[in-house]
Amino acid sequence: MMPKSRFEWSIVITVAVLLGTAWIIDSKENVVQPQNFLLTEAPNVGHLAPDFSAATPTGETFTLTELVDREGEEGQPVVLNFWATWCGPCRIEMPHFERVSLKYDDRAVILGINQAESAQIIAQFGQNAHVTYPLLVDEDSSVNREYMVSNLPTTIFVDATGIIQEVFVGTMNQAVLESKLDSLLEQ
Repeated sequence: MMPKSRFEWSIVITVAVLLGTAWIIDSKENVVQPQNFLLTEAPNVGHLAPDFSAATPTGETFTLTELVDREGEEGQPVVLNFWATWCGPCRIEMPHFERVSLKYDDRAVILGINQAESAQIIAQFGQNAHVTYPLLVDEDSSVNREYMVSNLPTTIFVDATGIIQEVFVGTMNQAVLESKLDSLLEQ
């Protein structure tokens, strides 16, 4: 016997929805995350950020694993901003990174990783643009390749444990940058 009225159809549909929901809940597996799983290094969200060492034009070296907590030490979030002096959008966002680096000075690290330019060009540009956060030399683009950077600017947000939380391609304004850093600091 088939239902004929709207009321009867409403009851049939309601019962079907309730049975379907009960079946989904009952058949759902409890996924247990293993305690000692290994994260692999990859330039993708959810993976450990590939480790690298790069120097500023003045010779100060920065190593990612010394900034984040991979060894049980106190780490900080790190923002990797890939840029070049010839990149117009990079120049537009650079003052935002400068202001944010001063605001979050002791709570997060901002590193500007240049793409394939000499230490002399980077130093001159940083001085003219009044940039005080570290601008790193990647003259052979090895760090850029490791992170598979194909567009500039690209900004990668790494949490205090070394895991990539976001990859942002394009120009970023100060409000968005601060919002993303605040999210990293809340973790």
